[in-house]
Amino acid sequence: MSWKNSLSKNLKELRVHFCQTSPASNGVREFIAKNYVSLKEANPNFPILIREASGVEAKFFARYDFGKEKKVILDDLSAKDIESELEKLVNQNA
Repeated sequence: MSWKNSLSKNLKELRVHFCQTSPASNGVREFIAKNYVSLKEANPNFPILIREASGVEAKFFARYDFGKEKKVILDDLSAKDIESELEKLVNQNA
């Protein structure tokens, strides 16, 4: 998918927050396990910050040029839905 290669072109940073044990964060944990390596290989210098904390809401924070940020809540989404949300964030500023 070409949008995965555009991650570093369209975003400045991606932060992922989720709980290590919460059922609401299952999709995020699965998404990271399946996609983190390929995202980093396609964008080796792009900062993808993974933050685990007990009881937090699962979410993406995408930072764009000029300090603009967008937050997307990921609670109870499947790994496939989370991938779709990330694609929207990447293409939003393209």
